[in-house]
Amino acid sequence: MKTMMTTITAAAMGLAASMVQAADDVTLQLKWVTQAQFAGYYVAQDQGFYDEEGLNVTIKPGGPDIAPAQVIAGGGADVVLDWMPSALASREKGLALVNIAQPFKSSGMMLTCRKDAGVTAPTDFAGKTLGVWFYGNEYPFLSWMSKLGLATDGSDGGVTVLKQGFNVDPILQGQAACVSTMTYNEYWQIIDAGLTPDDLVVFKYEDQGVATLEDGMYVLEDNLSDPAFEDKMVRFVRASMKGWKWAEENPDDAAMIVLDNDASGAQTEKHQKRMMGEIAKLTAGSNGALDPADFDRTVDSLMSGGSDPVITKKPEGAWTHAITDKALN
Repeated sequence: MKTMMTTITAAAMGLAASMVQAADDVTLQLKWVTQAQFAGYYVAQDQGFYDEEGLNVTIKPGGPDIAPAQVIAGGGADVVLDWMPSALASREKGLALVNIAQPFKSSGMMLTCRKDAGVTAPTDFAGKTLGVWFYGNEYPFLSWMSKLGLATDGSDGGVTVLKQGFNVDPILQGQAACVSTMTYNEYWQIIDAGLTPDDLVVFKYEDQGVATLEDGMYVLEDNLSDPAFEDKMVRFVRASMKGWKWAEENPDDAAMIVLDNDASGAQTEKHQKRMMGEIAKLTAGSNGALDPADFDRTVDSLMSGGSDPVITKKPEGAWTHAITDKALN
């Protein structure tokens, strides 16, 4: 009997080990550091949604020196999160990125300005210094300035572009009249630094008609021809969207899950809960499937750059519903 029990135990352990080994590995590269901007993925991992789909997901935080497009091009990730302007610019340059899902329905990008710098409307930008993020984040801004007819080379009648670090120091120290901010992050850093909402005027890209899609899921086009990879992405998208909807419904709990995954220890409970509340507004209304109208709006904005557009032609094959059709139906 003892020998039989030992055999049964060994068999059970072997089965458990084989089940663990059967899980498919997926590596996700985030666009930025661990924060509530990516809560849906951490929730999916924490709540077992990836496990339920037979996935072993590794989430790689980003940072100021990490470009998602470069990571996936180098084989460092299966799927990356990126803003569509950056992804489409990469595609036109030869890196065939394809959007397979779009959890963010709305843009959180803003230009936040000090009223005492003499800015109350976009017509006041001329002659001012504006802080702008680069590394692919500058494209929506450049399209907007082109639409306004404002040169960005510092010439008379145009604007001077200050290459903004990933902080809000230029507006606090008077180096720029306006800086790039997100509704869920940098705007609140300005408030926490001592300025009040009454000291500021914000211009949301959504309100200005120049919003572009943010935080989509992108893979390499060639990989989609592999049925096994496609099936893996179907399961990944399904579990991730489950995580996003859970995060929308439980924002405070989602923020705490993010904090549990912040290896840097730099994030605070107050900031992450506030951020998650704002992020939920951006993912609301999306089931994960890209709205073609939103894609067309983004492309139109990027091609409206006059003699120097972000992209020169409407991309073909830059997005697909093949994954979300199977994942969500």
